[in-house]
Amino acid sequence: MLAAFIKFVEEHQLVHAGDAVLLAVSGGVDSVVMTRLFHEAGFSFGIAHANFQLRGEESERDARFVQELAAKYGVPFFVQTFDTKQYAQQNSCSIQVAARELRYAWLEEIRRSQGYAAVATAHHRNDQAETMLINFCRGTGIAGLHGIRYRQQHVIRPLLFATRAEIESYANSQGLEFVTDSSNLEDHYLRNTIRHHIIPALQHIFPGFINTLSENAERLGEVEMLYQEAVERHRKRLLHAKGEEWWVPVQALLLSRPLKTLVFELFKPFGFGEPQVSDIIQLLNAQPGKQLFSSTHRMIRDRKWLIVAPLQATEISFQVIESPEVRRISVPGLKLEIKQLPVHDAVCPDKPHIACLDADRVQFPLILRKWRQGDYFYPLGLGKKKKLSRFLIDQKLNLLEKERVWVVEAADKKIIWVVGLRIDDRCKITEKTRQVLRLEARMEQLFEKH
Repeated sequence: MLAAFIKFVEEHQLVHAGDAVLLAVSGGVDSVVMTRLFHEAGFSFGIAHANFQLRGEESERDARFVQELAAKYGVPFFVQTFDTKQYAQQNSCSIQVAARELRYAWLEEIRRSQGYAAVATAHHRNDQAETMLINFCRGTGIAGLHGIRYRQQHVIRPLLFATRAEIESYANSQGLEFVTDSSNLEDHYLRNTIRHHIIPALQHIFPGFINTLSENAERLGEVEMLYQEAVERHRKRLLHAKGEEWWVPVQALLLSRPLKTLVFELFKPFGFGEPQVSDIIQLLNAQPGKQLFSSTHRMIRDRKWLIVAPLQATEISFQVIESPEVRRISVPGLKLEIKQLPVHDAVCPDKPHIACLDADRVQFPLILRKWRQGDYFYPLGLGKKKKLSRFLIDQKLNLLEKERVWVVEAADKKIIWVVGLRIDDRCKITEKTRQVLRLEARMEQLFEKH
């Protein structure tokens, strides 16, 4: 087994010359064999043991055993005791998830602080088979079918070349002592049920099942690499970043194949899962303005685009401008500068983010606020009243852009400026104007021409 171990480590470049590796050792047969193999191979290593306090005295026994094992090999020993049940309760997760999160976070902390090149766990081919079966039954897709990787960032699995039977046989031949976790003998956990019942039945039908599944896992890992490369090409083609938003051309996506798979992969990073794929495809064929929500984002059907935007926290909805002496105010996504000056000193470029108004026709205090249904004004050049909702439709603003529209309302309830779009005709500068009220908006996102 030693020769096979060294070959596997070298073949996958898991340990390099001069590397010191932190071994995660529970005291069970797998981690004890891993420790012996690291020692026999001449690798530099330390031992870490996590005590999850889930099995009473048995947990304390395991910690003592691993400490003695580290002393036997003369290597550094690290131990940490966790209140796993409390962590699970506080984080609303299962005991298994809690133990895994606590363990890996602590191991990574030790690895960094003590200068270890990697953390090694004792997962083997049977663990690989169990993981693949669980993932397949849960429907995790191609990403779950490769099972356990032999390297994930700084975590290595140098025993993935061996089966449980081979590991136990080696332990017996070397006379290695180890401890037994009594919880592994119960069927309380899903993995144990698969280990004790499903896999033995499959091995009875297909004697080489474990090795075959492990070999398939490696092939599927390579298939997934090709799959992810193809997905990434589609992402670059279809996802267009605009600030915090992502815009996807509807027709280009509808013509893409395979549509369901692409929809799943494109929108998975935004919190949309498999159950929403059909809803997203329906949204592609829906009327503009329809929306879908995930826990973190919303998806909006625009005229030619599908827009994905993060859900926003509750924002400030208005600011009061008491007088022209207030030089600047700010609200989320917008800063407004205010000046009042003689008409002959005013510079009024024809830019949508600058409004120049007849100051004598504007009554303070002003309110900078988000527009509302029912608002109306007299758009410059139109000569008549128009509902703001209709005006925004005519400007071809999408739903997200409409939500970013602010207005400046005077004390007499007149909307004097739809910020970034149009001033009110009743406040325009004329030949009789003496004082100019100049408002300049600095916006995080300008309105696009559609």
